[in-house]
Amino acid sequence: MEDLNTKAIETLEFQQIKNQLQHYLVSAAGKRELAELTPVNDRATIQQMLDETTDGADILRLEGGIPLPQLKNIEPQMKRLKVQANLNGTELAQITAVLQASMAIKNFFARMAEKKVQLRTIPDVVDQLTTIPTITKRLVQSIDPDGHVNDEASSHLHGVRQLIVKTENEIHQQMQHFTHGRNAKYLSDPIVTVRNNRYVIPVQVQYRNRFGGVVHDQSASGQTLYIEPASVVDYNNRLRQAQVEEHQAVLEVLAELSSLITPYRMDIAANAKILGHLDFINAKARLAKQMKASLPILSDKNQVILRKAKHPLIPANKVVANDIKLGGKQSAIIITGPNTGGKTITLKTLGLLQLMAQAGLFITAQEGSQVAVFDDIFTDIGDEQSLEQNLSTFSGHMDNVKAILGQITSHSLVLLDELGAGTDPKEGAALAMAILDYIGTKGSDVVITTHYPELKVYGYDRTDTINASMEFDQETLQPTYHLLLGIPGQSNGIEIAHRLGLNSAIISEARSLVSDDSQDLNKMIGDLVEERKQAREENERLQKLVRENQQTKAELEQKLGRFNEQRDHLLDQARSQANHQVSQAKRKANQIIHHLRQMEVKQGQIKENELIDAQGALNALHQDNPRLKNNSVLRRAKQKHDFHVGDPVLVKSYGQQGELLSQRGHHKWEVQIGILRMEIDENDLEKISKSAIRQSKAEKEQKERRHTGAVHTTQTRRTSARLDLRGHRYEQAMSELSDFIDHALLNNLGTVTIIHGKGTGALRKGTQEYLRSNPRVKSFSYAAPNAGGDGATIVNL
Repeated sequence: MEDLNTKAIETLEFQQIKNQLQHYLVSAAGKRELAELTPVNDRATIQQMLDETTDGADILRLEGGIPLPQLKNIEPQMKRLKVQANLNGTELAQITAVLQASMAIKNFFARMAEKKVQLRTIPDVVDQLTTIPTITKRLVQSIDPDGHVNDEASSHLHGVRQLIVKTENEIHQQMQHFTHGRNAKYLSDPIVTVRNNRYVIPVQVQYRNRFGGVVHDQSASGQTLYIEPASVVDYNNRLRQAQVEEHQAVLEVLAELSSLITPYRMDIAANAKILGHLDFINAKARLAKQMKASLPILSDKNQVILRKAKHPLIPANKVVANDIKLGGKQSAIIITGPNTGGKTITLKTLGLLQLMAQAGLFITAQEGSQVAVFDDIFTDIGDEQSLEQNLSTFSGHMDNVKAILGQITSHSLVLLDELGAGTDPKEGAALAMAILDYIGTKGSDVVITTHYPELKVYGYDRTDTINASMEFDQETLQPTYHLLLGIPGQSNGIEIAHRLGLNSAIISEARSLVSDDSQDLNKMIGDLVEERKQAREENERLQKLVRENQQTKAELEQKLGRFNEQRDHLLDQARSQANHQVSQAKRKANQIIHHLRQMEVKQGQIKENELIDAQGALNALHQDNPRLKNNSVLRRAKQKHDFHVGDPVLVKSYGQQGELLSQRGHHKWEVQIGILRMEIDENDLEKISKSAIRQSKAEKEQKERRHTGAVHTTQTRRTSARLDLRGHRYEQAMSELSDFIDHALLNNLGTVTIIHGKGTGALRKGTQEYLRSNPRVKSFSYAAPNAGGDGATIVNL
């Protein structure tokens, strides 16, 4: 693996990309790795670096990036530990930050692994981190992030600092006798200050003898003396002694912590380097997001296929995207056309994006763009607008080209700006063609810019060479900065001069001096450019439409998937709810039927009002499906709820007809039912027609005739004295139990057996609850142990 030549890196301004990366780094090790960053030519190394950047981009998208704090350079500390030196608090705090970050990063990626986030290479890097939990905890407990040694660092230090606080309080109490009360008038200021690490008071010079003690300092004017009163001298002595002990205790703590981490200095240094590498990956991901860059694909055929490539250093609101294709059968591109059209920027865009890719960075091109792996990139690009250009420019360019031609290989990329410029046009064009032929024999890929029209024919005649130009608007003759592959540049000098108002006679003579072939060629190129522009605009419109359709399709598919999931979920819920409601309704219906049979047995006949109540109870079991409310077929049913005073209605819960008397509130009506007046919710009412009323009366009269005698029942099936409910669902089992008991009674069976099994006990509990609620059940108990025990119940009717 070799680095690429520095001249191309400098000319293509790769350093400015590195400067942008610098803003996203938070660690000294990461900044050091950035400083060493340079494009390489080893495919495996490039792929690994791109994989790391891809991991960083995924983490940035999913988790907001790798959570790294500011980390200082700890290499000097590691060298000092190597010679058994003791570190100060600041140095230990910086090492503590590295150890804490190592543990935090380990935990962060462990959580990502739990979330099943698939990464490519970073987990292997994180696995190399060494965590030292015990020592890290000790350091965190002992050292603040600013390097201050905490009281908890040692019991000795804690005791000494408590003594210092106590002594200082005693000194301040003593000093209050001087700063407050009658003695305060002898002070320049009623304050307590410090001189020579001892507490003193500012005394006016003429009253120095009133306090005694020691004079430590004097004001600039000489009018104030800073005196340590005699009464606090002993306290200050004790304080100073305690401060000396504190300093010694701090040194002991620092020495202990330094010796504690010395055996791990290699691991700590390696951690700092790994964290710096992760910081560097994080920065590459953040830069890619800021640039809206994408992952380049390393071409298997070593071709460059850039889609909508943009120069990364030009502001987004000014840069123009271009498609660039180089390599394979198209190993040379000749870009012709006038100045200021964007030829040089196109060269730099190709070269800089290739350098970025070979440095493991994302590129400012559309996803799916491919890059080659060149063993080196050579450039001869000069600033055409530089005021320093002079007659020696040609010689300088030729020296540079000579050096390039001596180094190129079949895997090199050559970028030459204004090849052959600075000399006689005929000789310059001939020289340019000869240089291109030589580069072709070496097999290098090459892109050049030129003004020479002879090279347009050269590009047309060579099978591995393609002409290109920068697009100009045919109406305004202003550059659009779009690269047109396959179309040579058009000469617009005479036309531009004409539009600038040059004398028409001069313009006519100039056109007459230009050969007809040149004019026809320019016209042909102009037509091609216009057609190409229209085709490009149409293609962009169609691509935009395709992207919109694809996005719409993806959204619809996503919504359809959610709809199907929600539909299936709602259907499952509906089935479950319907089964539950059917089971409850069936159970209630069975209870009503059972009640009717009891009345039949006891009374011999059933009264009309009892039938009405039973019918109402059965009607109340009906529940409308709310999903049918919006059904277009049933919209006519809404008319049945358009209520007005005097309307005949059916009270659904009672199965009775009535008449609306008045509205009570928003959703309630007063209804006349026979001799009764009742307040009914309008959801329980249904408007009926007069024909329905007549039909109902006829049915009622027929019912009364049918029930004038006693109600008779007949045996409908042969009933067994044994019912097995095992393996049945709860609702089904309860329904079968009710039917079984009814038929047992109709067949005059005195004793029956219900086999419900043991299992979870749900069937057994439900069976016994039903038996308790049925008044026709005389008694029940579990079967004998040899007949099923508590898995069966014997029922006496």
